[in-house]
Amino acid sequence: MAQPLVVKKDDDLDEEEYYSPFLGIEKGAVLQEARVFHDPQLDARRCCQVITKLLYLLNQGDTFTKVEATEVFFATTKLFQSKDAGLRRMVYLMIKELSPSADEVIIVTSSLMKDMNSKTDMYRANAIRVLCRIIDSTLLTQIERYLKQAIVDKNPVVASAALVSGIYLLQTSPEVVKRWSNEVQEAVQSRAALVQFHALALLHQIRQNDRLAVSKLVTSLTRGSVRSPLAQCLLIRYTSQVIRESGVNQGGDRPFFDFLESCLRNKAEMVILEAARAITELNGVTSRELTPAITVLQLFLSSSKPVLRFAAVRTLNKVASTHPLAVTNCNIDMESLISDQNRSIATLAITTLLKTGNESSVDRLMKQMTNFMSDIADEFKIVVVEAIRSLCLKFPLKYRSLMNFLSNILREEGGFEYKKAIVDSIIILIRDIPDAKESGLFHLCEFIEDCEFTYLSTQILHFLGNEGPKTSDPSKYIRYIYNRVILENATVRASAVSTLAKFGALVDSLKPRIFVLLRRCLFDGDDEVRDRATLYLKMLGGEATVGETEKDVNEFLFGSLDVPLVNLETSLRNYEPSDAPFDISSVPKETKSQPIAEKKSTGKKPTGPASAVSGPVATVDASYEKLLSSIPEFADFGKLFKSSAPVELTEAETEYSVNVVKHIYDGHVVLQYNCTNTIPEQLLEQVVVFVDASEADEFLEVSSKPLESLPYDSPGQTFVAFEKPDGVIATGKFSNILKFIVKEVDPSTGEAEDDGVEDEYQLEDLEIVSADYMLKVGVSNFRNAWENMDPESERVDEYGLGVREGLAEAVSAVIGILGMQPCEGTDAVPSNSRSHTCLLSGIFIGNVKVLVRLSFGITSSKEVAMKLAVRSDDPEISDKIHEIVANG
Repeated sequence: MAQPLVVKKDDDLDEEEYYSPFLGIEKGAVLQEARVFHDPQLDARRCCQVITKLLYLLNQGDTFTKVEATEVFFATTKLFQSKDAGLRRMVYLMIKELSPSADEVIIVTSSLMKDMNSKTDMYRANAIRVLCRIIDSTLLTQIERYLKQAIVDKNPVVASAALVSGIYLLQTSPEVVKRWSNEVQEAVQSRAALVQFHALALLHQIRQNDRLAVSKLVTSLTRGSVRSPLAQCLLIRYTSQVIRESGVNQGGDRPFFDFLESCLRNKAEMVILEAARAITELNGVTSRELTPAITVLQLFLSSSKPVLRFAAVRTLNKVASTHPLAVTNCNIDMESLISDQNRSIATLAITTLLKTGNESSVDRLMKQMTNFMSDIADEFKIVVVEAIRSLCLKFPLKYRSLMNFLSNILREEGGFEYKKAIVDSIIILIRDIPDAKESGLFHLCEFIEDCEFTYLSTQILHFLGNEGPKTSDPSKYIRYIYNRVILENATVRASAVSTLAKFGALVDSLKPRIFVLLRRCLFDGDDEVRDRATLYLKMLGGEATVGETEKDVNEFLFGSLDVPLVNLETSLRNYEPSDAPFDISSVPKETKSQPIAEKKSTGKKPTGPASAVSGPVATVDASYEKLLSSIPEFADFGKLFKSSAPVELTEAETEYSVNVVKHIYDGHVVLQYNCTNTIPEQLLEQVVVFVDASEADEFLEVSSKPLESLPYDSPGQTFVAFEKPDGVIATGKFSNILKFIVKEVDPSTGEAEDDGVEDEYQLEDLEIVSADYMLKVGVSNFRNAWENMDPESERVDEYGLGVREGLAEAVSAVIGILGMQPCEGTDAVPSNSRSHTCLLSGIFIGNVKVLVRLSFGITSSKEVAMKLAVRSDDPEISDKIHEIVANG
């Protein structure tokens, strides 16, 4: 038995504590209680309690076995004999949740169909909902007539139930529901608010794949036939969708935008908010178009209803990210919301003010926030910290007050995510505002004195090692770092040892003192700390060499890893211990997350040398190199630079399946055609791909390797090799024809006939593009990598990219042309953004490291301009990157 509801009054508390009535119930006990369904004299109240417990168990994730579910289902069907209305509604719920199997549905169908034609409207509505959830398409056609009648029923409860059922059935039986369009259109004109809302939702879903039909629907309804506030909110969303897809909000006659603007004068608050939100989220919306929406949102800021204040300030917060000047008129109203009892509203108000405030208001906002921060939860504090960071980058001259504020809240109590957000903000400010470096590093040093989070301590120590030696007085940080060696856990101690070594390597005057401290670390209790101290002492003391110069030693000790960690891990796992040591140069440098492409059609095997491999692409690259080096014709081509992902040359479900992998060498390109014969009655012999390179002038075919035999569903490879000039980015288009001899196969014996017929099969064209000569290799710290590159290798130029739908399209296009790896998530462009910076890295053929900084801007007429800055190990490659973009 479940415990009854317990209400306990605590002497020390003013409010009562309520305990769940379902506390401690068990499935077995409830199933035993369900036997009351079989009683000759049904107790409706008791049965409702038992069904409530069963529903609770189902919704908590308890699963019933097939036998248990069947027993409960049949017991529940007996409750149809009761005339109690409350129990009948619980029975409907129970049947819907149990989802009976096809052979069980028939038991309850007749009862539900009887209720569907009942004189009691509540029975009719619930029966329709349940029946449509459990029947299949066969039975649906039998009750379709009743459902059509229900849609136009005078009772809004029945009509709404039929429409909601139609929305559900559209997923399983769309062809049936689409026949109800006339009835649904009639329901859209209903005076009942909920019926009109559900009818509009169903009608839109029926037409959603036809853009013209959706546009006509919106056009007809925006003329004023929709009265329900809920339906009007839906119509506003559909109108916004049509505007986004057609781009009709700019210039000329704008009926859709005028409709959104007219909704701002609606009587219903929800409609006004929906219209204001829709206008603010339109692409390319101007400040003049935003003004009426901002005005109504400003009125809601002073509303007595918390939900309206919250909705208004949240919308304004989003607008402030893209149009801060448009929101400045609301600043006075939002300042009053900082003291709002609802902390969510207060947080949104303060972050919006930080986005829209000017330089003169910064100090006043900081004073208001001092008391505010102690009253809100960590999740809200993180939002505020991120807003402060953006404000500081916007007004760098105010870094002192903002940095002091961040350092003060860093010393207060808080969880890991909150402290991490503050530390990340301080680090970003130090990197982007040179004057803030000294004070920022000092604040971080003070924080690690009593930091309880290992991750943050190691992050700060690593950052200190990179930035501390570049300051005017590096020695003042040594005390803070060595304290970590004495007082912290092994992980932090090891990180502190590495940081000390960086100071010793980069600041000659500190080297003797650093040596003394590192020697003390040789007696540490942790082997990782001892090993690091030993390595750094040997390297910095000159006892072991990894290069000819001190720069080589520093690069070995502190340089960033130029291979992706996932590729290194995979190579180490696949390394078989032998006399030959592990060679890190054998680790593939390209960053890829997907395995080799498999055949699209079900049941077909993947083609290529690594058909059995489903792991990271590193193992695939290794198998390609092994395969190619074993072919005598390609053995002297040198080291393989890059293998592309397979490119499909045939459609899915064709008689022959072919894809190609482009293998790039310094002076050659090898095309590996992976072929699969999908016809059981045929054997293909002397399979070769004839390649026409007439549109690729710089390539000269030097050899090909045909495939002797290609049985059914057994992948095989044929190769064609081309020579290209060294140091030239050779591109071009290749047309391909698959040629072979076909031999018929006897299905009974599986043997092929002796005589065959020559045949050929046209394949898709293949292109070799500039991106094929670039490996996607990321860098962990783009700023440091950029500064460590020779400034003399930098080449900068500006380009016009023409009219684009948005910056995201332009960014994606340039990344595709260059074939480089986006860094630090800069490939993601915020919606409605007017400018964006994208950072790319890669290795160009010849193992030349390349870094690219792209700055995009878009005008109101959607013209995109781009500034391209390139640094590389070779200035000539920097010039070539510009040539690629100019020709792209």
